[in-house]
Amino acid sequence: MARQETTLQALQELFGGVASASQEGLDEAPGIRGTDPIRHGHHLEVLCPSDQVVALAEVMNRDGFFLESISGVDWPDQGQLEVLYDYNRLGDEHCRVMVRVRLPRDTPELPTISGVFPSADWHERETFDFYGVIFLDHPNLIRILLPEEADFFPLRKDYLP
Repeated sequence: MARQETTLQALQELFGGVASASQEGLDEAPGIRGTDPIRHGHHLEVLCPSDQVVALAEVMNRDGFFLESISGVDWPDQGQLEVLYDYNRLGDEHCRVMVRVRLPRDTPELPTISGVFPSADWHERETFDFYGVIFLDHPNLIRILLPEEADFFPLRKDYLP
């Protein structure tokens, strides 16, 4: 079995199948869908429940992926924040995976993946700094770019300087 098929099978077991191919709507059910990498920049897109991010990171690590970035998106009209994890695997079977996690905007919390990918430490701190996402059990969740006394999150859409 090819490496990409092994990864897809492990993700399907974690989430129970493939989600619809719809590009519309932001409240899709957790799952996986294949995408056109030329159009979207990734081969697979995963909508992951917040309590599964560590298990998903373990699958990605086991299958030879590395963490490229963690970022956020603010959806104030839906009352949500979204955390985006970009995973990549180079070599004979190049594969990029975009993992999306939707969180309530008023309590944006999810577990840290820094125990699986130590490089997540800095990415999670930056996402905390700019969006206010709390990464539970993070070893050093303090501001990384803004002053420690900052009481705002500048990449939220309702931020006014």
